[in-house]
Parts: sequence; structure tokens; C-alpha cells
Amino acid sequence: MSRAAQPRVMLVGQAPGQTEAVNRHPFSGRAGRTLFKWLGVAGVDEETAREKIYISAVTRCYPGPSPSGRGDRVPSAREQELCERWLADELRLIRPTLLIPVGRLAIDLFLPKRPLDSVIGREHSVEHRGGRSLAIPLPHPSGASSWIHMPGNMALLDRALDLLRIRLADPLYF
Repeated sequence: MSRAAQPRVMLVGQAPGQTEAVNRHPFSGRAGRTLFKWLGVAGVDEETAREKIYISAVTRCYPGPSPSGRGDRVPSAREQELCERWLADELRLIRPTLLIPVGRLAIDLFLPKRPLDSVIGREHSVEHRGGRSLAIPLPHPSGASSWIHMPGNMALLDRALDLLRIRLADPLYF
């Protein structure tokens, strides 16, 4: 991230994956390729996104593989609690104008727990430790998530990316 300007957009994921844990670069594995493809559809290439969007996560450590063998294990409530202060401090420092929670864990941190199809593809005003932000949630980009393949959900993702395209073209947000 360039130190030239304070970021106004913050993306919050679930936790580092195995690839990210090894190379210490957020969203650098398969899910990251999908996420940056989505952001490209919203008009922001990966280099610009990495420079101008502050990327964080609900937890800081790779939680290990899922017992089912598909994807990574969801961090436990205790793991989330242990990492809470770092994310709270980042929110207070960044005070994002636009917040992009990615995946169920991050979405539930900022929005009331509801089915993804009732929150994806919409803008939400949210309050958090850093103040108030406009939030545009995205589903988890991992191949382990089947949500995106359910009927109608790709249209919700497309709507979310359209909303991001509008906000990321606005100098107030980006």
C-alpha cells in the first residue's frame, strides 16, 4: 500500500489461507485470484486494489484445513475473539468510507446474521469500531463455497460488483 494517501476502502476477509500463511501476501492463492477477478469486473485491477485498498481479516493466522477436506477450517469463536483487537484497531485507524466484507465470517461481523442472498448485491450502512461505513459484502471467493453456484446467486454477485464499480469510480470512496 502506498503511504501517499490514507486508504478509504477496507476489505475484510476471513483468515489467511495456507498460501497466504507461507508467502505472507493477502489473497495470493486461488481465492485471491477469484477475488481480484471480481474486483477487475468492478473496474479495479489487482495492482491498484493492492495499493489503494487496505486488506485485513477477522483472524490473523491460518486456521488449518477443514475437517471435511474442502477448503480451510473456519476460525473458532475463541480464535476470532483473540484477534478482535487487531481488527478493531485497524478500523479505528483506517476509518473506511467503504467496507468490503468478504465471506460469511466477515459479513456476520458487520451485519445482522441473515442469509447471504439477502445481503449480497446490496449496500448497507454499518457501524463499527472505526465509525460508520457503507458496506458492500461479497461471498467467499474460494472454490470450497458452493453459494455462488446456487440459482440466482451469480446475479447477486454481479449486482454487488456493479455497486462496487459505482463506488470505486467515486472520488469520495476511492
